[in-house]
Amino acid sequence: MKSSKQVRRDGRDLFNACRVQGVLDEQKVREAVREVLSRKPRGYLQILSQFQRLVKLDLDRRTARVENAVETSPELMRTIEAQLARQYGPGLNISWWVNPALIGGIKIRVGSDIYDGSVSGRLAALQASL
Repeated sequence: MKSSKQVRRDGRDLFNACRVQGVLDEQKVREAVREVLSRKPRGYLQILSQFQRLVKLDLDRRTARVENAVETSPELMRTIEAQLARQYGPGLNISWWVNPALIGGIKIRVGSDIYDGSVSGRLAALQASL
């Protein structure tokens, strides 16, 4: 069985081979998994497990959820998309949600980053400080 250090290296190499201009290519991911499964190199299950972990982390980093208390205007959508693309790079998948519980403002989550400019978030912060 391969050492865990070698497995991590092989999984990372496989992951990097599936990236095109810094963005994960879904077709290359499928081809890479098929190739590893057909060849079945030593420790291939651990390699695929490491590869899957890296792909999941990348997908989380490339997924944004924007919540607004009311329907977001197209102009505001374009502005937010431009700002997020500037900060996180190309290939960001943005989903838009209406959440009346926010009362007002916007809450944005990209991967593990959360930007909370909502009224309910500010009220919760105020309550926690008291």
